[in-house]
Amino acid sequence: MRLFVALELSKEVHDNLRALVSRLQRANADVRWVRPDGMHLTLKFIGEVPPEERAPIEEALAGVRSPAPVRMDFRGLGWFPNERRPRVLWVGVEASENLAGVAAQVESLLEPLGIPREKRDYVPHLTLGRFKSAARLERLQQEIAQLPAAEFGTVESNELVLFQSRLSPAGADYTPLGKFSFFHP
Repeated sequence: MRLFVALELSKEVHDNLRALVSRLQRANADVRWVRPDGMHLTLKFIGEVPPEERAPIEEALAGVRSPAPVRMDFRGLGWFPNERRPRVLWVGVEASENLAGVAAQVESLLEPLGIPREKRDYVPHLTLGRFKSAARLERLQQEIAQLPAAEFGTVESNELVLFQSRLSPAGADYTPLGKFSFFHP
């Protein structure tokens, strides 16, 4: 099983991102676009695990706690590693301070199960597309420059979702396996 932990997005955010991707696709850049309906805010990519390891992972995720829901404002666009040689186009996430704490707890609770910690700092973002080459990059950058304010909506979340990811030639297919509330008023 290929697993990851994420926060889900609202219909409003999905709709706004669908409209954005549709507009950016007109630039015909050499980008493999992420399906907006499948977008989520990944907290931890777990990777391949045997099915029998699912239950301990779920038990660990049930232990995550936060004093408040996580609030996320999706706005702005950016590039990894940079605009001149991009590999990824992303939407920025301005989140409440407790998002980092929730992500850190996920790391800490999964580590004793043999799931290694991420070596890089957690940088919340939504991947819109991955560049296959720099073909027509300038056209895409011009399209982005003409966008109105890049505001895509706000989400307030109080639960983690454990997803299974199945890869296919048509792209990844995500199935929620369990939801785990981290805020209990």
